[in-house]
Amino acid sequence: MGIIALGYLGIRSDRMSDWHDFASGLLAMQAMDVTKAARTFRMDDRRQRLFVVDEAGPVLAAMGWEVAEKSDLDHFGARLEAAGAMVRRGTRALADQRFVEDLIIFEDPDGNRVELFFNPMRASDPFVPGRPISGFRTGALGMGHAVLHAVRIDALLPFYRDVLGFHVSDYGLTPYPLYFFHVNERHHSFAMVGSGQIGFHHFMVEFRNLDDVGQGYDLAQLQEGRVAYTLGRHTNDYMTSFYAHSPSGFFVENGWGGRLIDPATWEPHETFAGPSFWGHERLYLPEEPRARLRQMRLDAAAHGIRAPAVADCPWLYGQLAG
Repeated sequence: MGIIALGYLGIRSDRMSDWHDFASGLLAMQAMDVTKAARTFRMDDRRQRLFVVDEAGPVLAAMGWEVAEKSDLDHFGARLEAAGAMVRRGTRALADQRFVEDLIIFEDPDGNRVELFFNPMRASDPFVPGRPISGFRTGALGMGHAVLHAVRIDALLPFYRDVLGFHVSDYGLTPYPLYFFHVNERHHSFAMVGSGQIGFHHFMVEFRNLDDVGQGYDLAQLQEGRVAYTLGRHTNDYMTSFYAHSPSGFFVENGWGGRLIDPATWEPHETFAGPSFWGHERLYLPEEPRARLRQMRLDAAAHGIRAPAVADCPWLYGQLAG
């Protein structure tokens, strides 16, 4: 059946205490294993969704993608080797560290470490968030989504699409190339930005309640320089979100209300409206590129471009109002 969800992410950082406060505080994850060299965090019934390790190397330590069947590991291993990638089987010690039954390891054309795994471990005790929230939208949709900078986007595109079987949701070419991919009903679990850089752009966690995002936004605004993108709404996946600067410099999107699609009938297409309907002011950018993105939002508004209503039912609205 192939790759079915983004299972976990790994970060390298020497700012372990900062990551502990950020992930368990603003992001509301549950801190689990806390040592001098590593931190692990939960978001649901999975034993691990995020880990941070104090070791040398690129900021992105690993992207862990779940496969449906154990035989998929051998299937993808053969496809990857045929495409020229070097594939290694994860040791028993590494599988235990990732809380999975089995996994394979390889790098994409830009050198990002990717892990395909089978059968993640569930926790025996209930999830306890780091701050009061209604929970995360995970389950079959996976952890959220991950977005990479791309140096060689022309090489990354066929690698993820043709070798790993990711499906293009949509793409935009202005003001820079952006490709979005789905592996389940979540509009995108993976994306790449043709920025000419390398490494992590951001990852996204989706809260079950909009107020959880708003309360996190209040917390983020109390910390000078924490907010990277103001509150806004995306044009392609309809996510209402803000972006925070992580302790490692990349962004983390705090979102709600993401779009679900039908993978069986979805047709990939080019988008022209820009990244956001409104908001998402890039506070970290110089004025010229920031103004260009702002104008794209204003143009979308002037043309009446907006997401469809969540529900269009006068009877229901009347009942809710009553």
